[in-house]
Parts: sequence; C-alpha cells; structure tokens
Amino acid sequence: MAGNMTARQGAGAGSTSTGSTTASTSTSTADRAARPAAVPAGGRRRRAPLTSRWRTRLEIAFFVTPALALLALFVVVPVLQAGHYSLYKWNGLGPMDNFVGLANYVQALGDDVFTGALRHNLTIIVLSIVVQLPLGLAIALLLNRNMWGRTALRVIIFVPYVLAEVVAGVVWFMLLQPGGVVDALFAAVGLERYTQLWLGNPDVALYTVMFVLTWKYLGLAVILFLAGLQGVPPDLHEAAQIDGASWWQVQRKITVPLLGPTIRTWGFLSMIGSLQLFDMVWILTKGGPANSTMTMATYLISRGTERSQYGYGSAVAVLLFAFSLVLALLYQLFILRRDNSDGAHTPSSEKVKR
Repeated sequence: MAGNMTARQGAGAGSTSTGSTTASTSTSTADRAARPAAVPAGGRRRRAPLTSRWRTRLEIAFFVTPALALLALFVVVPVLQAGHYSLYKWNGLGPMDNFVGLANYVQALGDDVFTGALRHNLTIIVLSIVVQLPLGLAIALLLNRNMWGRTALRVIIFVPYVLAEVVAGVVWFMLLQPGGVVDALFAAVGLERYTQLWLGNPDVALYTVMFVLTWKYLGLAVILFLAGLQGVPPDLHEAAQIDGASWWQVQRKITVPLLGPTIRTWGFLSMIGSLQLFDMVWILTKGGPANSTMTMATYLISRGTERSQYGYGSAVAVLLFAFSLVLALLYQLFILRRDNSDGAHTPSSEKVKR
C-alpha cells in the first residue's frame, strides 16, 4: 500500500513537472510572439514584400506607359488637332477665327477629285490582293524548297522592300521616261509598238504605278509567307504523301490553310498601306496625269499644303483617318476574328483528296 502511494506520488510529481514544462514553453512562445521584430542595424524596419498582383500591375504599367505616352503624343493629339483645324477656314498663318463647321467635309465629299482618289485607293487594295497574294505565295512556296541559289533569290526579292521609297521612285521615274530603259527593252525584243507614255497616259498610269508598287512590296509578302511556312509541320506533308496526295493537293489542302493567319495579317498590312499610299505616287506622277493616279494622301497635300488650305486639308486628313479606321475595324470583325477566337485549325491528312 505504501508502494502504491509512492507510485501515485511519483506519477503526480511527473505530471506536475510535465505541466510546468508545457506552461513555460507556452509562455516563452507567447513572449516571442509579443516581442517586436528585430530592427536592422540601419534603424529601419524591413517592409513587407508586395503581393504578386500589385507587382504584376506595376510591371505592366512600367512597360506600357512609355508606349501609351508616345501614342498619345504622336497619334491622339495630332488627330484631335486636325479635327479642331478642320472646323475652320484657315491658311496656316493668321488666327483661326473663320469658323465654318462641317463645310470643309461637305466640300471634300462633294469633290469629284476626292471621290476619284478614294476609288483609286480601293482599286490599289484590290489589285494588291489579286496580284501580290498569288505571286508572293507562289514565290514563297518555291523558295521554301531545297534548291540551288535559294538564299540569293531571297535577297534579290527582298532588296526592293528595304530601299527607300524616294530612291526607288526616282529610279523608276527615270526608267519609265519616253525613250528610257523600259522602252529600249521593249524595242530590243521586238515589242516597240507597245511602248507608250507609261506615266503620262491616264489610261495606263495607275497600272504602271501598281506595277512599281508590286515590285517594291512583293518582298514583304514573300518574307511573311516564308516565315509562316516554317510553322507548318512536315509530318502532315509526309502523311499526306504516303496517302497518295500530289504536291498540288498537299499545298492546297494543308499548306495554304495553315498559312491562313499569315495571309490575313499580310492582307491587313497591305490594306492599310494602300489607303495611306503617298510617297511613291507623289514621286512618279504627283497624282496626274489628269488626276488619274490621285490618292487621298496626295489629294491632301495638293489641296491642303500646296494651296495653303490647312483647314480643308485637315478635314481631308480626318476623312482619311476615318476611312482607314472603319476598314480596319471591319477587317478585324469579319476576317481576323477567327484568328483571335478560334485560332488556326490543323487540317487532318485524312481529308486530303486523293
């Protein structure tokens, strides 16, 4: 019995010791929690790190703000200023005190030369797609194959695009002069009866300008298409050829559909460039003869700057911006929409017709 009482006392003493140890541990933990954080040697407390969300926002703002500032400075502000100037009849020298409202816009839309310039821009857009698209695609498919001199051909085709428009325009202006190099080449092959005033005949001047534009900008289409062809998986070609598809069927059923996003991107760039076409036309013809090559940009300069009608020229600039914006939005809505939403679809080799 004494042994049992001794055992109970020992157990009680053990539990008391354990309880006191636990209590002291809890007290020390509470003291450490209540104790202020250690202050660095500099005397300043360390700031808590920013959350990932705010850090991401700051990074986006850091990189986007300069671009937005440049956009506002060189695009938004000039457009707003042009819209303000277009409401006045102003020669660019005195104060703008002759408010005419929308009269400049009515005058521009009622001018046959301006509407003809708009038709010329649309004609160049259509001709660019009809001529440059199949020609550039055919050259890109040819240069994508292993052949001798492929690098040299790529350079030759792309060099005109990197030339300055002024240089290219002056060279072609000299080549197309009566009795120039072009007429000499026609005479050398027995086609001298087809020589004419390439830049002086209203019936052919626009198509002559279009030929020069095709020579100048075909390299961009070829380079873009070649870049797009690098993303076409060769396994699809091999599978289609194993199934018995010809080279033409492979290109028509696999290559061209996979190249669709690149083609649509090039089409957008070509459309915007055709609407804003100025330098090449101005150097070759200045919109003549008889306004047969006039574009909206050359009309803006000839009617606005050269005649000191800055209010009227600003109205034409706003109309040019509006037409470009509307066509760009329509192109985005109906053509580029599938690339942004659904993406490119890879056709199966099983769908290739034998």
